[in-house]
Order: sequence, then structure tokens, then C-alpha cells
Amino acid sequence: MKIDLHKISVRKVIAGYKDSSEEGVVAYGGKLDIRPKYQREFVYNGKQRDAVIETIKNGFPLNVMYWVKTNEGNYEVMDGQQRTISIGQYVNSDFSLNDRFFHNLTDKEQEQILDYELMIYFCEGTDKEKLDWFKIINIAGEKLTDQELRNAVYTGPWLSDAKLKFSKSNCAAYLLANDGGSLVSGSPIRQEYLETALSWINNEKIEDYMAKHQHDKNAEELWKYFQNVIAWVRSIFTNYRKEMKGVEWGTLYNKYKDTKYNPKKIEEEILKLINDDEVQNIKGIYTYVLTREEKHLNLRQFDDKVKRKAFEKQKGVCVWCKKKFKIEEMEADHITPWSKSGKTTLENCQMLCLQDNRTKSGK
Repeated sequence: MKIDLHKISVRKVIAGYKDSSEEGVVAYGGKLDIRPKYQREFVYNGKQRDAVIETIKNGFPLNVMYWVKTNEGNYEVMDGQQRTISIGQYVNSDFSLNDRFFHNLTDKEQEQILDYELMIYFCEGTDKEKLDWFKIINIAGEKLTDQELRNAVYTGPWLSDAKLKFSKSNCAAYLLANDGGSLVSGSPIRQEYLETALSWINNEKIEDYMAKHQHDKNAEELWKYFQNVIAWVRSIFTNYRKEMKGVEWGTLYNKYKDTKYNPKKIEEEILKLINDDEVQNIKGIYTYVLTREEKHLNLRQFDDKVKRKAFEKQKGVCVWCKKKFKIEEMEADHITPWSKSGKTTLENCQMLCLQDNRTKSGK
């Protein structure tokens, strides 16, 4: 990893500053990509933004910034995006400080700002070296998300197309996943839709997938996969409920997409489970009806009062091995399991020693 420190004046950094909203922000004579297309929008609040300008006006040191050199010989801002945009916007007179825009300042005051030197590290290296380094420096200010860090490393035509589909406000992925009720958590501009799709398609190995497809012409494979997942979910779960948002639909699709389901029977079972007082996790119902794994339901457990009563009733004797134990050496167990309509009541509670309960449960 090659890292060089440079002192560059505000004048040079903001030369050619252009903010095209979601089309991106550039400066440094067009060689610096401050915010690439479809990346997170400006997030500094007024107080933070003003503090950047006050720091420069007073000649105080501003935190160092990091630029990464691209394959084309240009640069992308890795750390310092919000500070750079704040400076560019102020010099562009997009906002005022203490009721004075930049054009209201005296020539001397303007020159003092433009001559202020920013401390900037230029970074070059392999994809892995850059990603590891970016994770280390991502410790202050408005932190980048894990996916934003990955985006800074795996730049190329594939990523540009993926951002167009997954990372823009009201992008195609957002509109699709919210047509008929939201299925995906997070925000496109925080890269959470893109991260979700990548995690689904490659079993959580996001960086491997991005590295493999970095130089592809487009992200059509990922987009078609995402479309298939959403269509599959809508075809099986025909009655939308808010708990469907954020379920790991891609993971379920990968495993069960070829299984035939009856949407009517699925809906009947979901309604039955929602009305079952033993089921504590409504969101988990959607995973359960496909996997049949009870752990997703967070079924009711016996409380300490019931456990104590059952323990005293059995006089501390395990009903399986018939040996006597202390209460902390035993666990409560359903005599009739939930799957056979057993309830979490004293009448359906038995105390087993730890070993026997684990043997019975197959743990």
C-alpha cells in the first residue's frame, strides 16, 4: 500500500467544483470525484458544515483527508467527502456563515480561505490493501458504511450500473421492492439495497462477488436475480404485512425457489400462527413456514415461577433419569411439544436434568 501526504490549497481542490446532485460532485480540475454518481447524498447538518468553514477561517487544522487513485489516474475522495463538499458549497456561495456569503467577504478574507492548505493522503494499492486501509481510517465524522467502503475499492462499469439500479433515490430496486409493500430494509443512498442484493446472490460473500464482476459491462445478472427474488416472494405471500420487511428473502429464495407452495394454505397457516399466543416473533413466521425451524418463532418459555413450582412438585427429581438435582442443574421442558399443540403452562411443564433435556431436544 502506497500512501503519500500532500498539502493542497483550497483554491486548487475546488477548481472546477461542480455539484450535479445525484449525478455526482467533482472538483480539482475535473480530476477529483468527490461523490460518485448515485452515492450517498450530502449528510452534514448546518452546524457541522459551518464548523468546517469556521476552522478554515481561523486557520485551525482540519482533519486529514484521504483520496484513492483510480486506474485512470484520477482520484476519488475516500474520507473527507462532507468536508470537501462543505468547502465547495461555501466558496460557491450556496450558503452563508454568520449572514455573510463568500462573495460578501473582503478580498483578503477570500484569499485567506482559498490559500488554506488541506492535508490530503493519496492512496494506491491492491483492492484488498485499500479496503483494509479504508476500514482503519473510517473512524471519525460521518462514517461510511461497509458497502460504501467496498464501492470505493471495486470501481468500474459494473459498479456504476449497479449503483444506477440499486443506489439512487427511487431507483428501480427500491420501486420494485416497495410495490405492494416494502420487503427490503434500509436506504438505497446508504447503499443498503445494493448490499442486501449482493449478500443474497453470493451467500454473504459480497467482496468475492464484486471482485469477480468488477470489470463487467453491467450489473444485469444482479438485477435479474433481485427481480426474481421479489417476484417469488410476491407469488407465495399474497397478503402483505409489515413484518415481511427485512426478512432474508434472498437466502430463502436460494434454497426453496424450486419448491411448490400453495399460497392460500400458506396464508391460512400464517394467520393461525399470528393468533397463537405461544409465538413471540411474528416476523419469524415467514421464515418458519418455509424452513419449519421453530427457532424463528421465538416460542414462549417457562418463567421462573412455573419452573420453581414444577421443581418442587417433582421434589427435584428428573422425570427421565430419576436422579435428584438442584434447580440450577435442571431445565424446564414441554411434556407435549408446541408442534403437537402443547402450551407453556404449569400442567405441561416437566423438569429434566441438563443432560437429559439436551438429549431429548437433540442438542
